[in-house]
Amino acid sequence: MPKASEIKKNTAIDYNGSAYIIKDIERSVPQGRAGGSLYRMRMYDVVSGGKVDETFKDSDMLNLADLIRKSVMFSYIDGDEYVFMDNTDYTPYNLNKDAIAEEVLFINESTEGVQVIIVNDVPVALDLPTSVELEVMETDPSIKGGSATSRTKPAILSTGVTIQVPEHISIGDTIRVNVEERKFMGRGNS
Repeated sequence: MPKASEIKKNTAIDYNGSAYIIKDIERSVPQGRAGGSLYRMRMYDVVSGGKVDETFKDSDMLNLADLIRKSVMFSYIDGDEYVFMDNTDYTPYNLNKDAIAEEVLFINESTEGVQVIIVNDVPVALDLPTSVELEVMETDPSIKGGSATSRTKPAILSTGVTIQVPEHISIGDTIRVNVEERKFMGRGNS
């Protein structure tokens, strides 16, 4: 049983008799309070999809839900559902676009290292790799001799997400993006 301070996003926990997937965690350190931090977690019920916001002390012990992670690849969109195929047995997993709205911003057909999280035989979330490679679709023209580190400009990537990139990056470049921080990490290998 991990402490609240050890819980990460997309972890499944058993709480009040239901399984929840944690989508967002905010850490706060109240002033004048001897002791630890507070962790406000936005959780979604695996079965009903209902949202719950709950605050835990850093030392609170939480029960992990029984979950399975399967390596998958994005396959296609079917209405409001995104369909992912299991890399080994080709089982399709459907996830509602609202449940994975943040993750979809970093996924295309060639994204590797994506895992679907299954709780009680229901696919509930995606776990992405730390970084992904995406193509720059729109940005201001690159500046010859532009600094690689100092100034940045916005760039719209192939999945529709906008991040800040260095001035020397231009349309058509493939770049590596840190998914958690939504930051430019460098040029891609492609």
